[in-house]
Amino acid sequence: MKYDIKDVNRYDDIINLPHHVSKTHLPMAIPDRAAQFSPFAALAGYDGAIKETARLTDERVELDEAEKNILDQKLRIVEEQLCNEPEITVTFFQPDEKKVGGAYVSISGIVNKIDYYKRAVLMQDGTRIEIEDISNITGGLFSP
Repeated sequence: MKYDIKDVNRYDDIINLPHHVSKTHLPMAIPDRAAQFSPFAALAGYDGAIKETARLTDERVELDEAEKNILDQKLRIVEEQLCNEPEITVTFFQPDEKKVGGAYVSISGIVNKIDYYKRAVLMQDGTRIEIEDISNITGGLFSP
């Protein structure tokens, strides 16, 4: 039996039949069905490499001697007030793990200890900040 392509009634014999559901195979999950139609990635990881290359990082700014002296004075003030649990905000350079450069991050909290031997500031929440990475320290201790 040959059907005419222009015949609008050519599927009348099957149009009202129930949808077939297999008794032996479970239906495919919707995410798996959608994956069938996703584009083929010939170069695995290429998109991630492009995004990583496009991600911007900051360069570390070297402080001059005057700025280093001011930071040193602020650290000494914080150290003198450790028994009062001073809350400060430390801005420091955090190197990027994947590429050259990094980002400047500010953390607020209570200082637990200043370790001059290991050159680090230890915050009460467990954060360890290298002294040479610090670019600024602010807080109520430094207000006149």
